Amino acid sequence: MLSYRIPSKLNNELRGPARGEYVAGLCRAESAPGVLAYDGDTPVGWAAIAPRSETSFATNRKIPHLDELPVWSLWCVRVRPGHRKLGISHALIPGAVEFAREHGAPAVEAYPLDNGDAKVDLTMAYAGIRKNFERAGFTKAADTTSVLAGHPRILMRLDLR
Repeated sequence: MLSYRIPSKLNNELRGPARGEYVAGLCRAESAPGVLAYDGDTPVGWAAIAPRSETSFATNRKIPHLDELPVWSLWCVRVRPGHRKLGISHALIPGAVEFAREHGAPAVEAYPLDNGDAKVDLTMAYAGIRKNFERAGFTKAADTTSVLAGHPRILMRLDLR
């Protein structure tokens, strides 16, 4: 889900090959737009992570800023159909955190659904769920006013210092 990484107007304008070219440019940048999980040579999962300042979360009024720390945002975790329920998201989250650490991130934030035991529509589960981030060491840092798929989103943080 790159809509949080691409300015809204540009996101609406990019279509077909132009969108692919823009994303390819992001992938060639010094800091790639995320991490991939593979099963052999086949990509089966993706986690989007970048400095919050390079995303729309920098100005998002529903997701609070806790402080002035130049945190990285981890906002999308997707696993390809046919590969779900195999623990891939449990590998993607720490992989994204390690990627951020290698690029100097002092902390990583995520904005998952706080769904308790309720089922989440898979098309809207890209934000992740609280318990998966807790397993990776994140802790709840703040409530938000953001709601996705009928579930509140919370701000979770993992300090890397």
